[in-house]
Amino acid sequence: MSADLRLEELAARLSPGALVTDADVVGAHSSDKALFCPTGTALGLVRAAAVDDVVAVMRFATEHRIPVVTQGARTGLSGAANAVDGALLINVAKMDSVLDIDEVEQTCRVQPGVINQDLKNVLAERGLSYPPDPGSVAISTIGGNVATNAGGMCCVKYGVTKDYVRALTVVLADGTVTKLGRQTAKGVAGLDLAALFVGSEGTLGVIVEITLALRPLLTPPLTGVAVFPDMESAGHTVSAFMASGAAPSMLELMDGATVAMINDYGDFGLPDGAGALLLVQSDAAGPTAVAELEAFQTIAEAQGAAEVFFSDDPADSEMFVAARRAVSPAMERYVGAHGGGELIDDVCIPRSRLGEFFARLSEIDARYDVEVATAGHAGDGNMHPSVLFDASDEESIAAAKAAFAEIMALGLELGGTITGEHGVGYLKRDWLVRELDEGARLLQTRIKESVDPLGLLNPGKMLG
Repeated sequence: MSADLRLEELAARLSPGALVTDADVVGAHSSDKALFCPTGTALGLVRAAAVDDVVAVMRFATEHRIPVVTQGARTGLSGAANAVDGALLINVAKMDSVLDIDEVEQTCRVQPGVINQDLKNVLAERGLSYPPDPGSVAISTIGGNVATNAGGMCCVKYGVTKDYVRALTVVLADGTVTKLGRQTAKGVAGLDLAALFVGSEGTLGVIVEITLALRPLLTPPLTGVAVFPDMESAGHTVSAFMASGAAPSMLELMDGATVAMINDYGDFGLPDGAGALLLVQSDAAGPTAVAELEAFQTIAEAQGAAEVFFSDDPADSEMFVAARRAVSPAMERYVGAHGGGELIDDVCIPRSRLGEFFARLSEIDARYDVEVATAGHAGDGNMHPSVLFDASDEESIAAAKAAFAEIMALGLELGGTITGEHGVGYLKRDWLVRELDEGARLLQTRIKESVDPLGLLNPGKMLG
């Protein structure tokens, strides 16, 4: 049967207009934001409007042995949403309803296409919050956040996506719809299969509904900023502050290059000429927040901070957090005027090794004819060094790739991981083999083969 006839058969099973075969549209949906990742030619794009559409695609794919790549907003940075040759793309962005909010259980049920910030806004009206807040909070979907186990700026205190996933409804490779997890606050009936699917990057099934645990609306925080002459001092401050037993609700770091880009991008009140900057918040009750930030000041000054200042003004807090969220657009604008190339890394290392990490990162930066600008979630050791290069120059591209690899190797050497929240996808699949030992590789492969015996779900990604 020809491809056209097969797709006509699929279209008849789907919601009207769900299947798109226009080459330009399909091509525009065939990649995420990652660089240097292969992009195949897909057969078509299915804009799923309901669970039945997803079921129909998976049954059709199983019948005809067609690979399937699941997508949401395609804001990922690892190539996990990229098309493979001959695949069907399932985009679940249209499945974007908040289905239920349970104020007694403090949970909500949502479809995968709900935008993270949109959910936060709806919950705030009910006095509730969903803490995970990736940098892409305004554009990334809850389904995508679950697929990569996204974190963000609040995770130092409130945890990452997996800490809030109670239950999932998943369409398996053969079209079977199954419910994993639980609706209750506690439950240990059988293996925790819902947790297995969090961070699986579309390789085990298609997530079509998510039950999330919620929290009461978070308290407005007290905010502090510390300015340092270099990144090493800031790294040692983080290590000492967290070792003191502190529980900040945010502890973010930006190096001098990043601060300069943000200042060029907009007026956020950041000081000029900083070698590094730490943004700290505490939402502890009353005097505890003040004491926590006073302790931070003492430690920061002992590590060489040039300036430390606090504010309990919500406007100041919002401005500093907006500055941190401006890292991505500010860097994008800078890169657009300086060669056009940006490789964003995502290593997570033990907090006790941050000072050493930054010292050796500086050596990597000096060794290659590229620029490394770093920001990240210092409180949990998750750093995002961005390698900036000239995308029109082959030598610069090669240098960027080499620097990027050295950063990942450094993270592993210091006892860390190649990805804290962006995922593996295509970009880091070869590095995953280096991080996992033989037993872990075998176990992960066997799980994949058991759940997806035909290898249809996002083939070539993550586990290769």
